[in-house]
Amino acid sequence: MTKRKDSSSNTSKETIKGFGEEWTKFDQSNLPELERENLFNSYFSIFPWKELPKNSIGFDAGCGTGRWALLVAPRVGKLHCIDPSSAIEVAKKNLSKLENCYFHRSPVDSMDIEDKTMDFGYSLGVLHHVPDTQQGINDCVKKLKPGAPFLIYLYYALENKPLWYRSVWRLSDFLRNIISRLPFSLRYFVSQFLALVIYWPLSRFSLFLEKLSIDVSSFPLSAYRSDSFYRMRTDSLDRFGTKLEKRFSADQIEEMMILAGLTNISFRSSAPYWCALGYKKG
Repeated sequence: MTKRKDSSSNTSKETIKGFGEEWTKFDQSNLPELERENLFNSYFSIFPWKELPKNSIGFDAGCGTGRWALLVAPRVGKLHCIDPSSAIEVAKKNLSKLENCYFHRSPVDSMDIEDKTMDFGYSLGVLHHVPDTQQGINDCVKKLKPGAPFLIYLYYALENKPLWYRSVWRLSDFLRNIISRLPFSLRYFVSQFLALVIYWPLSRFSLFLEKLSIDVSSFPLSAYRSDSFYRMRTDSLDRFGTKLEKRFSADQIEEMMILAGLTNISFRSSAPYWCALGYKKG
């Protein structure tokens, strides 16, 4: 089933359009399989697969190209893939061999799923791009059965990084505010240039330092040190081409999850920050 609802209040039309353009350009077909699996394992390392009931039914809120759904769907009974942008058509193509995926073109606050019916849910890298992140979490939790797990990833406020690192980030955010307002063709060109002259050199320098037994955890872009250039190109467009972006500390994320009705909250202790798991109150 595919439905489109444009009456949502908790959306940014420009952001939705931008992600549709981004995921159409980078449909993740060129992402190396091993890299995809490693990324998946890092985000889902705290997810309680063994606790899910047999033939469980869940949702992917903001599925994009379906890159996570591709590895989630084979582990569950049914998976609802939800995205408000044209990326849902890319997800349909990427997941065409999986018969247990159901597609909905709709924002998070108007998901075509009955409340209290889902055995699990997740939303990774999405709800920091909506005007009201708290409301976005609330809307996801409403769909869960009591006791069901919910996995979320939100951009973090760099609270565990040194002052100089946060200063570098503020400079990048200044650039993002300029680049994200350009037409897509220019956003794409600039982001790819940045991937070539900043992402690739810094990440590979981190890899070099790591081989010398130097701690690179606070080195800019060190998270990409072993990644493909394709991922760097994708994330550069994502980082500099998105107009609406918010960041939260771990304490803020925990508070929002509690207010949404989640309990037993835990965080992944290493990157990606912050990936968190909670259970809907019974």
